[in-house]
Amino acid sequence: MEAIYIAYTISNVVGLFFLLVTIKWPKLARLLFVLLFAGASWFNYITCHTTPEAYLMYAESSVLECYKVFITGWFSQHITAVVSIIAIGQAMIAIGMLLNNWWIKLASSGIILFLACIAPFGIYSAFPFSVTVSLSAWFILKKDNLDYLWKFRSPGTSPNSG
Repeated sequence: MEAIYIAYTISNVVGLFFLLVTIKWPKLARLLFVLLFAGASWFNYITCHTTPEAYLMYAESSVLECYKVFITGWFSQHITAVVSIIAIGQAMIAIGMLLNNWWIKLASSGIILFLACIAPFGIYSAFPFSVTVSLSAWFILKKDNLDYLWKFRSPGTSPNSG
């Protein structure tokens, strides 16, 4: 059980790091989101195909009874399919953060929605990591120029100039 507290602490330090980076360097934060969600996608896809029963542990940490019922019920019979779809969504978020304009808006919205959905897992979702990193996604929408990740604004140009 000690390992979960180490992972919890590391996750929340990373969440604070995301928030600080986003405020100062939103493009770097987008790159971090690409890495985070691509990694999560790969991990979830591999895990759900090799040890799908690992996802049943989330029922014990959920603060919402409906989550517990869902996980131990229907979800327990369809883990690989559901988590594969989640992994595809995570990969799409990673790709969206590389692109521009409405792709970034869609990916940022996906981040906020996904993290809101996992927040009730409490310590197993490293709450309040989901709140901190959702704020980061929101700050990207407010502070980034929403151009392709590999395009940087020239000094002296406004965020909305072509």
